[in-house]
Amino acid sequence: MSFNLQLVSCLFIFIVLILVVYMLRNGRINIKYALVWIAAITVLLLFLIFPSFFTWLTKLLGFNVGSNMIFAGLIAFLMFINIILTIIVSNQNNKIRLLIQEVSMLKGKIK
Repeated sequence: MSFNLQLVSCLFIFIVLILVVYMLRNGRINIKYALVWIAAITVLLLFLIFPSFFTWLTKLLGFNVGSNMIFAGLIAFLMFINIILTIIVSNQNNKIRLLIQEVSMLKGKIK
């Protein structure tokens, strides 16, 4: 990996880290979701700092090219995020349904 590519990658990773910390401090993101992003950033930094580890892992998992492993990892990460968001939406739907039922019961008591 060339030095310029490592420098640009490192800059991108730190920008994402700063963005996640900024959103966390302003209350736009929960800590449990920020931890997922921080874990992903940590893995990317490990691959950036130790490119031989990335090559070893690529060979261990049976990928011919490192970019194929990156794409597979990104797809897995996006599926993980999708599952988490589906769980959140389902929980919110249950809470909204319960809230509607409670409001309807309170309206019935008032009338």
